Amino acid sequence: MSRRGFTVAAAGVMSAMLAKEEASAREGVPGAADVRKPGELHRKREFRGMWIATVVNVDWPSKPGLTPDRQRAELIALLDAAVARRLNAVVLQLRPTADAFWPSPHEPWSEYLTGVQGRHPGWDPLAFAVREAHKRRLELHGWFNPYRVANHTDPRKLTATHPARLHPDWVVRYGGKLYYNPGLPEVRRFVQDAMLDAVTRYDLDGVHFDDYFYPYPVAGQKFDDDAAYARHGTGFPDRAAWRRDNIDRLVREMGRRIRARKPHVRFGISPFAVWRNRSTDPRGSDTRAGVQTYDDLGADTRKWVREEWIDYIVPQVYWHLGFAAADYAKLVPWWAEAVRGTDVQLYIGEALYRAGDPGQPAPWQDPAELSRHLSFARGCPEVLGHVWFSAKFVVSDPIGAMARVVQDHYPGRARPPR
Repeated sequence: MSRRGFTVAAAGVMSAMLAKEEASAREGVPGAADVRKPGELHRKREFRGMWIATVVNVDWPSKPGLTPDRQRAELIALLDAAVARRLNAVVLQLRPTADAFWPSPHEPWSEYLTGVQGRHPGWDPLAFAVREAHKRRLELHGWFNPYRVANHTDPRKLTATHPARLHPDWVVRYGGKLYYNPGLPEVRRFVQDAMLDAVTRYDLDGVHFDDYFYPYPVAGQKFDDDAAYARHGTGFPDRAAWRRDNIDRLVREMGRRIRARKPHVRFGISPFAVWRNRSTDPRGSDTRAGVQTYDDLGADTRKWVREEWIDYIVPQVYWHLGFAAADYAKLVPWWAEAVRGTDVQLYIGEALYRAGDPGQPAPWQDPAELSRHLSFARGCPEVLGHVWFSAKFVVSDPIGAMARVVQDHYPGRARPPR
């Protein structure tokens, strides 16, 4: 299951009505006549990335407990596939669940390497990944999840020295998972320190957060941060405003600390693509999404762009052209407008994992759907690239959708924008 699959399963991103609309075939797509022909414009600089997910071994390693040689071989195969597809960046998940894919002084080795949290895998995966990516002229962006601790609710399953066990007051059980509480200043500082260790010690090209801040809503459950709100929420009109401020502080402070250490390292975030629906806020997108990052995740993604706290943003626009609830043709221009006049670069997250999936509606059975996405996005000069989820689908390409993108839009390699 992809990390976006977790999002959908945990949160029910769209209501039943929207899911019914998603299941209908794409007919008479609005704006289709405006889409440029493939190959009409080729940029010498654009971001062409792919996510390599390590949580529950989605992409790499293929399973825990492989020998170091096998793990290295699998990673090299993914990097070589990126080169073959004429990509220029990989976004490698290094801290999926408050753990590490490098010898961190703050957190244990990830269980997704050896099958046992805290067990040394016998090599340094991050050092190897950086070296091999750069050898292939690929940027390596480290992908970190700030607050997720575990995909279960039993702290006893964590290694005995895990910070979540040493500081049980930092942890909240919610939706079948353990999370660090974003409302605690000491937590915010700790997770920054843990992530910045990799920035300081390795030659990363970027730091990348995904879409998990406060967790996606789970019906009938409450994220219990009452004590933290009572202690730190004074002066805010409501809990939602306080939560947004907590995440604002994480993003703003992380950006400042990265720049203070290594100004060339870029800071990016890949949020769920709907900031707010227009029916909620006139500044929002013409969508009817069941989740809005501003309201439900404490993530004011538009503010981070307008304040230039980040260097790039990769909204996960994981819907097809013409999808009534969240149309690719409406969301991409909305994000183009959001970054306009700022120094924040816009790349679009693309749902390659949906192409050819028999559970997806008709548009996703068409190998040309994703190529049409890039053709449409070329009409928005603010869009400077795309990132593909995820690596194993870049390799397997079940219906040839990625090959079609390469044929139509990637005639040669390009350098990432700076």
